[in-house]
Amino acid sequence: MTVHARTAEERLADRIRPSSQDLPAPDQSEAFGAAFDAFGDARVVLLGESTHGTSEFYSARAAITRRLIEHHGFKILAIEGDWPDAAEHDRYVRGHGRWGERSAFVNFPRWMWRNREFAACLADCRRWNASRPAHERVAVRGLDVYSLAASVTAVLAYLERVDPAAAREAHRRYACLSPFLSRPQAYGARAQATGQTCEDEAVDQLIGLLEQRLAYLRADGDDYFDAEQNARVVCAAESYYRAMYRGAVESWNQRDAHMFDTLQRLLTRAGPDARAVVWAHNSHIGHAGATAMGEAGEFNLGQLCRRAFGAQAALIGFSTDRGKVMAADRWGGEARVQTLRPALPGSWEAILRAAGRTRSLLSWRWDDDLRAGVSMRRLERAVGVIYRPDSERESHYFDAHLSAQFDALVWFEETQALSPLPGRPPEGEPDTYPFGL
Repeated sequence: MTVHARTAEERLADRIRPSSQDLPAPDQSEAFGAAFDAFGDARVVLLGESTHGTSEFYSARAAITRRLIEHHGFKILAIEGDWPDAAEHDRYVRGHGRWGERSAFVNFPRWMWRNREFAACLADCRRWNASRPAHERVAVRGLDVYSLAASVTAVLAYLERVDPAAAREAHRRYACLSPFLSRPQAYGARAQATGQTCEDEAVDQLIGLLEQRLAYLRADGDDYFDAEQNARVVCAAESYYRAMYRGAVESWNQRDAHMFDTLQRLLTRAGPDARAVVWAHNSHIGHAGATAMGEAGEFNLGQLCRRAFGAQAALIGFSTDRGKVMAADRWGGEARVQTLRPALPGSWEAILRAAGRTRSLLSWRWDDDLRAGVSMRRLERAVGVIYRPDSERESHYFDAHLSAQFDALVWFEETQALSPLPGRPPEGEPDTYPFGL
């Protein structure tokens, strides 16, 4: 009789199995969210996703977010989306200002934030806020850097309302960027080729706002904060689109540094006891220093949060083995439901599949033995808004030391695709986007 010699992968799956906590379905919101109470004392809880187009990841993050809001005092939901688009959602959930005057998340990949799963989360936030005073309401904020045109428009609109003379000066400064607002990549190419930039003008406009900070704050603090942040986004976007032509590492780092700076400003403004939930891709919320990204010189939001907040930052990854996923074949292409292939042999996802849990939470934050058990380097899946199964290994896997990357991992063995909202939303419903990973 031949005795099967157990592989290292099988032994690791056996080690993981008893430490995995079975989870209910995410639609059982209370029970699912309660499994994450141990993270409720964190200052920042970062919730990831190994794909942008998976329904269960959104529903699970919604259930966790609801629990953190209702039982642990979290007041900020920050997403991997642009500030002006998220501001439209914020108006919806907080009843702040006039909501519905502009479309949000209209660019590719629109479906990433305009889907039934995220709309349900926003509706939960709106219901929670409805019976609470303004200072206790949950805010929805965007951390990303792409909204050059929308942010310029927002700054100008604010100044035209509160300070027409300052608005005329802002129009003069932003005129440098005006030819490129609909094609910011062309601005980066021009700057790279000629050395001519609009950096001074963008920075001068931000300084102009800051110099009038006290006067504008007295008029309306929320509106001023929104305008200031949009002016910061213009500076960050101007720099980001130039960096695109100097290399992927520099542009990635500028983007994630902006995300972190925005998150810090949100927490500072909300007070010393403020707590935030962040929704972003695993590649942003896991510690980049524990992955091939870090070896290439990239850092990310999760790494910066760990450095700033220490154990007060909880980094929770999400992953799956197989199923369906919403994704495009190319940048700017039509999104469609695609088949997500089973994970590659030897990957972390293959190990978790072998552990045999349908839905589970694997947390090593307080388990030194488990942390040591998942500390080795293996492949990890990362699917963004584009899925190329024909180049699965090259396009969608990178090396990662799991226990140093995250504090915990949420696992779904098989998952389904997001459900984009069709056409224009009906009146009273949120028009629910960011780019890349």
